[in-house]
Amino acid sequence: MTEAASAGWQSEYPFAPHRLAVDGGEMHYVDAGKGSPVLCLHGNPTWSFYWRRLIAELSPTHRVIAPDHIGCGLSSKPQDWPYRLEGHIANIERLVETLDLRDITLVVHDWGGAIGAGFAGRHPDRVGRLVVTNTAAWPSTRIPTRIALCRIPGFGPLAVRGLNGFAGAASFMASERGLTANAKAGLLAPYGTWADRIATLRFVEDIPLQPDHPSRATMQAVADRLALLNDKPMHLVWGMKDWCFTPLFLDEWVVRFPNAQVTRLDTVGHYVMEDAPEAVIAAVRSLPAGTA
Repeated sequence: MTEAASAGWQSEYPFAPHRLAVDGGEMHYVDAGKGSPVLCLHGNPTWSFYWRRLIAELSPTHRVIAPDHIGCGLSSKPQDWPYRLEGHIANIERLVETLDLRDITLVVHDWGGAIGAGFAGRHPDRVGRLVVTNTAAWPSTRIPTRIALCRIPGFGPLAVRGLNGFAGAASFMASERGLTANAKAGLLAPYGTWADRIATLRFVEDIPLQPDHPSRATMQAVADRLALLNDKPMHLVWGMKDWCFTPLFLDEWVVRFPNAQVTRLDTVGHYVMEDAPEAVIAAVRSLPAGTA
C-alpha cells in the first residue's frame, strides 16, 4: 500500500485506539462519544473501520463502541487460538462487562449477528434495542459456492491466506455501488500477510453447516435464545442485492421478529455500511432513545 493510500483511509478513521485483554490476546476497540451506548459488531472480513461513518455521525450524541474481533483489524492475531463462535461471544461479554455498558443499541453485520445475538441472548437485560443488517443467528445449510470453495482443505488456506482471495474478493463482490479507493485500502489494511489473514479463514471454517461441527451447538443455543429478545425494538436493514445473506435470511428474521421495522435497500449489496451508511444510521435513530 502506498503512503498516500494509507493516509487516505486513516483520514476517515481518526479514532483513538483502546485495548482490552481478552481470550486470545488484546482486543482493539473504538470508544467515541458520550451518552446511550451503541455497540457495533463487524463480520468477516471487515473490522471496526467498516463502522467509521456511523461512529462519526453518532458519537456527538451517543457513546459508540466498535471492537475488532480477535484476529481482525487492529486486534491480536494469534495463530493457535481456536477461533470458534463461543470464544468471540465470550470476548464481547468481557468487553461489555468491563465497560459496564447498559441499555445498549446493538448494531450487527455478518458474523457480528451470531456473535451479537449470542451475547444479547445471554444478557438481554443489557440490550435495549437492535439494528440488524445482512446476517444470521441460527444454523443454516445455505452457503454460496464461492464461500464453500474456501473451506476445501489445502485450497482454502492457499486462496484465503496466501492470495487474500476472501478479503480481496469481497472488496469488489460485497458492494453493489463499488468501494472508494480509501474504503478498499482501509478494509484491506490489516490483512496484508498470511499470518494477518488467520481469522479470515477461521471464520469461514467455523460456519457450522454439519450437526457435528464444533460450533453447531453454540449456534443452536444462540438461535434458541433469540426469543428472549422479542420485546426489544428492532430495525432490520437489508441490502437486497447481497449474494451471501440473501433476502431469504431477511425473511427468517421477519418470521422470528414480526414486530421489527424493516428497510429493504433494493440496490445495496452485502457491505451495507459502504453502499448505504445513511440507512443504518437512520435506523439507529429510528428506535426509541436510550436512557443514558
